[in-house]
Amino acid sequence: MTLLSVNLNKIAVLRNSRGGDEPDLLRAAQTCIEAGCGGITVHPRPDQRHVKPEDVRALAAMLRNRVEYNIEGNPFAAARDSYPGLLAMVREVRPTQVTLVPDSDSQITSDHGFDPLLDADVDKLRPLVRELREIGSRVSVFVDAGASGFERFAAIGVQRIEIYTGPYAHAFAEGDARDALAQCAQTARRAQQAGLAVNAGHDLSQANLGAFHAAIPGLAEVSIGHALIGEALYEGLATTVRNYLQILR
Repeated sequence: MTLLSVNLNKIAVLRNSRGGDEPDLLRAAQTCIEAGCGGITVHPRPDQRHVKPEDVRALAAMLRNRVEYNIEGNPFAAARDSYPGLLAMVREVRPTQVTLVPDSDSQITSDHGFDPLLDADVDKLRPLVRELREIGSRVSVFVDAGASGFERFAAIGVQRIEIYTGPYAHAFAEGDARDALAQCAQTARRAQQAGLAVNAGHDLSQANLGAFHAAIPGLAEVSIGHALIGEALYEGLATTVRNYLQILR
């Protein structure tokens, strides 16, 4: 079954808007785990708008030997203030998986991926992937639907891709996702043929996940946060996680 990794960033946004410790990120993680999710995802950013380095550490201690821990982020964003940089956090907490995303501080959310056909992307990722593998973390790289050349990622040690599903979700909401879904499916096939496993994430929801899941045989993991947390406001966090798991079954 495709693993559901719940992204807790939006829980942290709500907490940070007021200060203090509520809602409690660890309690949210515990609720998701008890409901059956197979992983927890966080995306700490240098501006610390949501998940903070201390959250990354606290979750690592809580999740160890329980469920997968996926840390997303831009490995090339400089350390600043109390943000030590993605690689430093990974060295410290050793998550199950690291998902490399080329986002900048100015982005509200991630909106594009690395390109395996760009020499510059491959060259700068090569030593980083090597170090992450030596740490013991699985390495996934965020890519756009339609990308190709995944043999080049496989050659430098990348183990998975995560397909950016924002355009698919937008097309689904507009009423015709056939072309966007076909592009995602083609991207997944190309990656799998190169020996890479396939993850997916961004704007996936209960409404659009079923069609996406059916179109991507062998889908390893979906990382879902924004829609899941929004839906949980109405139905509760545990119920919403179970709803997603039922779709993936």
